[in-house]
Amino acid sequence: MSPAARRRAARSVVLGAVVVALGVVPWVADAYQTILLAYGLVMAIAALGFNLLLGYTGLLSFGHSAYFGVGAYTVALLVKYAGLTSMEAFLVGAVVASVLVTAVFGIVCVRYTRIFFAILTLALSQVLWSLAFKLYWVTGGTDGLRVPTPSLLGTAPGRDKIEFLAHRYYYYVLAVFLLGTALMWVIVNSPFGKALQAVRDNETRAAFVGIRIWRYRWFAFLISGLFTGLAGALWAPLNGLTTPEVLYWPFSGEIVFMTVLGGFRAFVGPVIGAVVFNYLKAYAVGYTVYWQLLLGVVLVVLVLALPTGIAGTAERLVQRIRRG
Repeated sequence: MSPAARRRAARSVVLGAVVVALGVVPWVADAYQTILLAYGLVMAIAALGFNLLLGYTGLLSFGHSAYFGVGAYTVALLVKYAGLTSMEAFLVGAVVASVLVTAVFGIVCVRYTRIFFAILTLALSQVLWSLAFKLYWVTGGTDGLRVPTPSLLGTAPGRDKIEFLAHRYYYYVLAVFLLGTALMWVIVNSPFGKALQAVRDNETRAAFVGIRIWRYRWFAFLISGLFTGLAGALWAPLNGLTTPEVLYWPFSGEIVFMTVLGGFRAFVGPVIGAVVFNYLKAYAVGYTVYWQLLLGVVLVVLVLALPTGIAGTAERLVQRIRRG
């Protein structure tokens, strides 16, 4: 067996072990830990979408809270004004709303790069935050909108909400996460994904060989927003309440930090970063009232100690072991 074949076989074994481990979590962990992991998987979907821009297209967005919030508010508004309870309807609505918003924002943003792109995405996300904050008769303002437990595949959620979230809803989130991860893998390894990497590495050469820069960036922006909006829709029933905080710029910063923490140069980096960040934040909040200071110190230390992210550092260690 060739070295490349051995590496592929090893990756398949690791992937299978991870999927099995995720599948047995509700049976070996308590409800709190399972729901916390569900939050991490939801944020991993958002981080994967964000990394299509940062890691593969070379565009840093500070406005991805906008698309996450669009997905979450779509669910809340469908509950309040349409009386819907189906999670499948919520996902379809969130995808449509995210695509519409992202398509419009993308037309404005992808004409620019570097700091101009980052500031434009931040400004547009703040517009949506202001609307959610001011239109309190529609969005509930700072009180937000309540999101009850939804029905899954036509079946009622039951009376025990914790049991529902820790088992049935966890597996629902896991299924969407696995499908989304597989789809993103196909995208980044397709000719489209390779073209995005060519644009990232050298825009002038990419344009010279016939790649339409604006079009490719716009489609990447669209797909990125779609994934993030999908994550927002899955997050809303978990949280039970949608408020303007999910549209505010610090939430965008968290998505950026998750991706950088895990390693934006590796495909699995954003997934690892999202799960680790979610656990760090949860335990910091429970440990002290100064959780933001504690979390900030821990994250700064991690970034300084692991400049290539968790995934990048792990890959270097594996290479050193092989050479050794």
